[in-house]
Amino acid sequence: MINNSNFTKRDNCRLCSSKSFYSVLKLESTPPANNFVREEDLNKEQKKFPLELYFCQDCSHLQLPYVVNPNFLFDDYVYVSGTSPVFIKHFGDYANSLIHNYTPSRNNIIIDIGSNDGTFLKFFKDKGYEVLGIDPAIEISKKANEKGIKTINSFFDYKLAKQLNLSYPKASIISANNVFAHADDLVEILKGVSEILSNDGIFVFEVSYLLDVFEKNLFDTIYHEHLSYHSVKPLEKFFKNNNMQLIDVQRISTHGGSIRGIAQLKEGVRKVGSSVGEIISMEEEKQIDKISTFRDFAENINKLKGELTTTLLNLKKKNKKIAGFGAPAKATTLMYQFDLNKNI
Repeated sequence: MINNSNFTKRDNCRLCSSKSFYSVLKLESTPPANNFVREEDLNKEQKKFPLELYFCQDCSHLQLPYVVNPNFLFDDYVYVSGTSPVFIKHFGDYANSLIHNYTPSRNNIIIDIGSNDGTFLKFFKDKGYEVLGIDPAIEISKKANEKGIKTINSFFDYKLAKQLNLSYPKASIISANNVFAHADDLVEILKGVSEILSNDGIFVFEVSYLLDVFEKNLFDTIYHEHLSYHSVKPLEKFFKNNNMQLIDVQRISTHGGSIRGIAQLKEGVRKVGSSVGEIISMEEEKQIDKISTFRDFAENINKLKGELTTTLLNLKKKNKKIAGFGAPAKATTLMYQFDLNKNI
């Protein structure tokens, strides 16, 4: 375990604790992806952290071993869900789907881990459900509370779950959207979920899907917030080993391609849907459970770098101007990896 004041390095797999995990892709070190700087600070040096993907030979989980201090990443977090009309509609459809398919009890609560500005929970609150958000970003939590979405400013863990049990009913739905890839200790999260989930409740999560990252060359979605690059095969084993059961998986279009997973307590009331086995079979067919696949992925990224930089340099020679539009977090990985500097 490498220790630094701002980051540590794991020496075992995040899902199964195996030490048989190996580097498959070493990207350029970058600052945290959302830490954009003002013009007057351009000459100040930013802290950069290693960015490297490791593959677990035992459970086939792909992950970052380098873990940047989460307080450094999230205390002053800037991304908010409610600024995107696309995401507002997505969350509305998503909430309605859960209510229709799983009929949560009105005697229970609905909890969102990493609730951000409360956009998702608002759809449940508007239908009369008691809701609770949990989020580590100080200002975003404050704004969510001001909007009437009760939010605890904290990271979620087993200790917090035990405290919630003293003050709230059990949860019919616990969600973790685009945050289940952000946490280092996923065992701790599932332990907490198991503590507060009702016997007939569901845990639902959305994460970027590894197969889409691989097939669409979405390597720029690799940055320090995203510690895990999830696929269904290792997740199914992970839930089973942590007193839970993955019962359904749906592929969805957000973030270039994601999955929505539904889980329940082990030996829960619902049957495991066919989607789980079907997607695992597809992953095996596509060989994203093989280390060689991601070594090929690394080679392809270097090939893309050559193609893009050649194109851009040829444009510069013709005195063309090149501009970047937008400011997504993934631009940081793209610019550092492809050396897109002031000269370009």
